Amino acid sequence: MGTLRDTKRRISGIQSTQKITRAMKMVASAKLRRAQEAIINARPYAKEISNLLESLIWEKDIINNIFLEKKEVNKVLLVVVTSDKGLCGSFNTNLIKEAVRIIDEYKGNRKECILYCIGRKGYDYFSKRGYSILNYRIGIFSGLKNEAAVRIVSEIKNGFKEEKYEKVEIIYNEFKSVIQQKIIKEQYLPINLEKRANSKEESESFIFELSREEILNEILPKHLNSQIWRVLLESNAAELGAKMTAMENATSNAQELIRALKIKYNKERQAAITKELIEVVSGANALKG
Repeated sequence: MGTLRDTKRRISGIQSTQKITRAMKMVASAKLRRAQEAIINARPYAKEISNLLESLIWEKDIINNIFLEKKEVNKVLLVVVTSDKGLCGSFNTNLIKEAVRIIDEYKGNRKECILYCIGRKGYDYFSKRGYSILNYRIGIFSGLKNEAAVRIVSEIKNGFKEEKYEKVEIIYNEFKSVIQQKIIKEQYLPINLEKRANSKEESESFIFELSREEILNEILPKHLNSQIWRVLLESNAAELGAKMTAMENATSNAQELIRALKIKYNKERQAAITKELIEVVSGANALKG
């Protein structure tokens, strides 16, 4: 009977875990709807401000503006965006593996790569393994606000101006759907924009109330802020989608395990009853004899 009690305890424990995973899935689902709306609203603005910036840039702007000028790259800042918590499948693992591959690739090309970690999982991984970390941000996804993006942009811009690094890249999970996240690596600084042909027709298609340089100086910070804000929203939505999928899979797996244990319990119970009946019958026959 001890085996029956152990099996029953296991079934009860897994049922309790299943309730937790089902509740976590519902919480992630509710949060995902809000996160999905936020990223859908942010994407058009980020795209349009990027297009506007592209239409303003001429060759002289690239020469005169520090955020547009391409330099010889010796040191790269890699911004790694992970989550603060686990229980989201391979969301963090795959991204960290790709970040390690990029770091090794830069080392192979004799370029130094330092890290800016956003999210506890990435920071914990790289700090424990002795990677060079310039700065980190933990806990911003619990109540994600634009102020967090502004602070991150300010720190990255200041380091770029002080020539602590000549290039900034961001690696993050882009939200595609609840069941799909895509790892993206983007160049953040210097701003990588395809320049349009500087034709007479195009130059006459815009009338600038201020000088183009003044407008460019106004638009550039907005562009940098919007891109970081979009990345944070993408990563947040992707994390919630991954967590929802992981909890759904965990709930389904728990149900399968409960079913298998119930079959095992019934077989063991039947075997125990049969054994008791055999003992009773054997005892009765022995008394008759």
